[in-house]
Amino acid sequence: MTTTGQPIAATAPGREAAPESRCAGAHLDIAVGLVQLTGLVQGMYARVSERHGLTPVQAKLLCVLLDGPRGMAELAHCFGVEKAALTGLTDRAERRGLARRSAVPGDRRALQVTLTDTGHQAALAFHAEVTAELTRLLSPLSPGGREHFRAAMAEIITEHRAASSRDE
Repeated sequence: MTTTGQPIAATAPGREAAPESRCAGAHLDIAVGLVQLTGLVQGMYARVSERHGLTPVQAKLLCVLLDGPRGMAELAHCFGVEKAALTGLTDRAERRGLARRSAVPGDRRALQVTLTDTGHQAALAFHAEVTAELTRLLSPLSPGGREHFRAAMAEIITEHRAASSRDE
């Protein structure tokens, strides 16, 4: 990416792309394109979170909990933080009436986090709006292009998770 935030087109090493390529975003380098796409998605996610009165991390917590209760250790792993850091996030969600902690059946030392009814409604509303925004983001692609994009993402994610599991 240039200092002005414009994409750098893929060119031979040592050669600068033509200015019209940079501005049009034609022939994006894959790494640059992924970084720019990440920025678009993160920006959209932050705007939707704000419209729902949530931080992006709170929105992620609610969406993760849509699948059901999660243990604190599992959530800390999911968020890539220590359990102590997750405690603060959970405290704030509890104060807002979005989530609650309870003992894990069979392990009185462990805690799990569950959505409240209010949290469940907030998570569903947020998820629906994010889904609509992401669908609009992909609207320039043809149906075949969307399917190709979906399949490529699935392959990358599956391989990354498998590699991460092997490394653990």
